[in-house]
Amino acid sequence: MKYRAAWQILFLSIFAGYMLIWVMLPTKTYKIVWTPKLNKHLNSTYFREQGRNLLLFSFPIMLIAALGCLYLHLQKKSNSGSSRSSVNYLRRPAVVMAPIGIVTVLELTFAAMFISLLIWSLANYLYVSFGSLRMQAGVKVWHSKFRSVSLRLGYIGNTCMAFLFFPVTRGSSILPLMGLTSESSIKYHIWIGHVSTVLFVAHSVGFMIYWGAMSHEMSQMLEWSSTYLSNLAGVIAFVMLMAIWATSFARVRRKMFELFFYVHHLYIPYLVFYMFHVGVAYLCMIIPGIFLFIIDRYLRFLVSKRRTRLVSSRLLPNRTMELTFAKSPELEYNPTSTLFVHVPSVCKLQWHPFTIISSSNLETDKLSVVIKSQGNWTEKLYRQLSTSPDHLQVSTEGPYEPASFHFLSRESLVMISGGSGITPFISIIREIISMSTESGRKVPKILLVAAFKTTADLTMLDLLLPLSGIPTDISKLQIQIEAYVTQEHERPHEESSKNNQIQTKGFKTNPSDSPISAVLGKNGWLWLGAIISSSFVMFLLLLGFVTRYQIYPVEHRKKNYHYSYKILWDMFLVCASIFVATSAVFLWQKRKLSVDQKQIQNVDFQTPTMSPSSWLSPSDRELESLPCQSLVQSTTVHYGARPDLKRILLECKGSDIGVLASGPTSIRQKVAKICASSSAKNLYFESMSFTW
Repeated sequence: MKYRAAWQILFLSIFAGYMLIWVMLPTKTYKIVWTPKLNKHLNSTYFREQGRNLLLFSFPIMLIAALGCLYLHLQKKSNSGSSRSSVNYLRRPAVVMAPIGIVTVLELTFAAMFISLLIWSLANYLYVSFGSLRMQAGVKVWHSKFRSVSLRLGYIGNTCMAFLFFPVTRGSSILPLMGLTSESSIKYHIWIGHVSTVLFVAHSVGFMIYWGAMSHEMSQMLEWSSTYLSNLAGVIAFVMLMAIWATSFARVRRKMFELFFYVHHLYIPYLVFYMFHVGVAYLCMIIPGIFLFIIDRYLRFLVSKRRTRLVSSRLLPNRTMELTFAKSPELEYNPTSTLFVHVPSVCKLQWHPFTIISSSNLETDKLSVVIKSQGNWTEKLYRQLSTSPDHLQVSTEGPYEPASFHFLSRESLVMISGGSGITPFISIIREIISMSTESGRKVPKILLVAAFKTTADLTMLDLLLPLSGIPTDISKLQIQIEAYVTQEHERPHEESSKNNQIQTKGFKTNPSDSPISAVLGKNGWLWLGAIISSSFVMFLLLLGFVTRYQIYPVEHRKKNYHYSYKILWDMFLVCASIFVATSAVFLWQKRKLSVDQKQIQNVDFQTPTMSPSSWLSPSDRELESLPCQSLVQSTTVHYGARPDLKRILLECKGSDIGVLASGPTSIRQKVAKICASSSAKNLYFESMSFTW
């Protein structure tokens, strides 16, 4: 794309200026020199005390988000497969340890900078506040300092809140600009969440100690002031935060996901009471992340109301399901994309992300995901599909693409998986198959190392190719598959044909179902930019109108306008602006897509009903399936052994080898340590984790 460097310099300059404000915020220079001047010019009758923070903290991020949509639209068709040596170095693992997992050089650098910002801010806040303590009669100096420390810890927690929602805004333009996706950046949300909670706990406990043991004013905890912040709202928010935090630890999340899922939705009332506690000025500092999150959440809500046409399902002998949906031919996505699936008959509230294994270039009118039956939700879904229903009501959300798929331009690819971790690699192999059919196109050599527990799990390899009926040419594909069955020492001598069968079921068409299509149409990034810019401008206009003609006249007469009402106005205007702008664009795009969807619904999808597994019963497979025969012949199965990952990786020849690991944490971390060693400079590691 032309002028890419200019765009990047623009974004970097705006972001650097934004971060400079955060650095200067706790300093004496900002408080004594900058603040009076900024208030004089920015705190007008239209915005009052919110004017300064709206310009300094809200506007820069909203500008980046809006311009980022335009940039991503222009970049959409550009080649994003190139990689530079400096980028390769920054992506190398720097720290591999529990519980933080695999941390790259780039992530470690940003984490160090963020922690430095928090330490810098706390130190400067305390330096400034200790120099201007307002001493009351009979109050000890150290008591005042203790209160000041507790208060400033809350300020630092608010800094974390400003960045907390960016990683979980799935459709945001901010994450792609930074080379991230919502799935890969969930860990940043977790890290920031833990840090902010520790700070808020220290802030809250500190004030409890101060009011209870020092000033003896415990009644202050229950105060809801009409002229300033609400302490009671802070107490309520703190109780909710404790519930959210207690259920968000990894062990609780994985063993009691439903508890984590439902309790985590307390974030909505938590945010409301949090805003009542921090006030409008500090609210403007954290608005961008919340604003973009609400836009994304509301768009997802609108999309969730559409029913998706489920074309077929495949049930493998190892209790793995492949769901194939109809999709619009115009919808394109990259390898390793994810799709959120909702099945009301299983659970009316839960949405779960799954890896897309299909290639939009190879399968233009279908999209497939793989689901492993290993939890309450997936077990219920498997039982429903096993009963052979004629129709299953499903809603989908996505697909959400990876920020980069530069690994496709490597000389060779080594893909290491454990169990169902093979699913993202299926999408990569199918994409490479599609690339190999293009004349003059170079494709990487593939070494797939897949570890399974039992022989039945080998049927996952049947998913490497799409359902029969789709022409597939793999003659130019250079692939070697090393499969390891770890819990069985030899191939079972007798396998019943029933256990080897892959059951395929086609579903009847329902007029209310529609194919998967882009949320905002073909030019989705442009429309998202229009939503972001128009809703934020609408919010500013409405806020200015309400402040000038509703709030200012009361305060101008030296009367009190209830402080909580100001916060209610802010929350209402944010939501109203987003709902109006988003609904208008979504309904407009929905009208344009309806005609195409009706045409696609009339297409007759042919699906087989039963087929033997190529890897369990190769002799039963029809001889006409040459691509499948070729893959089976390229496969070596090792029983009763685990892959010697160090030997496999260090024996790889070549100067540009991409190493991808997916599956259990132990496998990913082991591969990361090998790639981070000095003897593996030709290996470029990339971890794929789809668990929280």
